[in-house]
Amino acid sequence: MADAFVDTLELFPKGLTFVVLGIIVLLLAKLIQDFFTPYRIGDQLSQKNNVALGLSIAGYYFSVMVVFVATLFDPVVVAPDPLEFDSEFWEDVLTAFSYAMGGIVVLNLARVVVDKLVLFKFDTAKEIVAEQNIGSGAVEFGVYVAVALVIAASTAGSGGPALGEAEPTLLETLSRTGAFFVLGMIVLILYALFYQLTTPFDIHEQIEQGNTAVGVALGGNLVAVALVTFKAVYGDFVGWGESLAGFLVFAVLGFVLLFVVRFVVDIVLLPGTKVSNELAVDRNVGVAFIESAVVISAALVLYFAI
Repeated sequence: MADAFVDTLELFPKGLTFVVLGIIVLLLAKLIQDFFTPYRIGDQLSQKNNVALGLSIAGYYFSVMVVFVATLFDPVVVAPDPLEFDSEFWEDVLTAFSYAMGGIVVLNLARVVVDKLVLFKFDTAKEIVAEQNIGSGAVEFGVYVAVALVIAASTAGSGGPALGEAEPTLLETLSRTGAFFVLGMIVLILYALFYQLTTPFDIHEQIEQGNTAVGVALGGNLVAVALVTFKAVYGDFVGWGESLAGFLVFAVLGFVLLFVVRFVVDIVLLPGTKVSNELAVDRNVGVAFIESAVVISAALVLYFAI
């Protein structure tokens, strides 16, 4: 315990630099979002008390930090003198900042794409801002977090050398990262469509009618499948064939697992009631939170157990 405390003290000065960098990244992320937003976010939150937008913004800020932390996965090399901020350290800082800013740009673009493909029957921005639709805000929260997890897995998990090969070039690293990010996004969108197909009610219709419970449940399921995708993408790159095969195996396992877990919620955790009726008819937000918690927990078990 004492040794761990000493190590923490030695890492603290340089670690504090990355804490400050994280705050700067968060501020820049806010400015980027303000620039591309056609309405005043501050007015919506403070004057109109827009809870739906608050959920969306909360998901955005949390997701920005998920992307940023992914850039810090490799531990910072501490020089013999922990207060010696050498050129190698500042290169690490610059690399982390560059990846984080690139991730924020991708996060904003990918969120728009996922919105159009997941909630394609209506304008999500209009529902959140004009209608203050909390269900849409909950879905947006889930979309942000899910996309951030895919970005994080792609950034932290595909850049190393394949077994027995030399360190990859920048182009090779970017191509791997891009390829697995696209695959992860495809899984995310396919699962959203799969969720609709295996649900006895129209998700779009329910959310557009202001059903918060359905929005929370869908958002939770998106986060869960993103965790499965994280497991499928993250790991040492061992060659395209084996890495793609592993990705497909985990993606299929994830679909099956989450599909089964939803039935378990019906039969075991909520006996005597049907989740679909609770969500679509009674609009029971409590049941939506339970389903979300259980599917996310199941995805975490898959991540750590296999």
